[in-house]
Amino acid sequence: MHAVSNRQKNHGMHFRILGKALRLSGGDHIHVGTVVGKLEGERDITLGFVDLLHDDFIAKDRSCGIYFTQDWVYLPGAIVNRVALEACVKARNEGRDLATEGNEIIREASKWSPELAVACDVWKAIKFNFKAVDTLDPL
Repeated sequence: MHAVSNRQKNHGMHFRILGKALRLSGGDHIHVGTVVGKLEGERDITLGFVDLLHDDFIAKDRSCGIYFTQDWVYLPGAIVNRVALEACVKARNEGRDLATEGNEIIREASKWSPELAVACDVWKAIKFNFKAVDTLDPL
């Protein structure tokens, strides 16, 4: 996928954005292929972005495109996503119906994850009541 989204210089997203978006969403691994070849950019900078995914603590290193020290260990968003995902996978594997029991599954998981409890409190009033913007044009 990254060959389409971030290889071309005239379209797609930069690998820095792809790596950080993945990390912020709770991911800790991405298959990137070879460091030089599939990914555009200088070797040291590309390696710096790969380090963003591998390491929990990244020291500032401008030569690698890392402009400030980043401590991913205590990233609440990543923790919340990981806990919620693991709770849902466990529930599904136990035969529970995520469509009807999803809220209860997340509530149960938030009892042992303070980060998830805070996220549930923040997001409880959020509604997504709007028409989809990616509908097909009529023929």
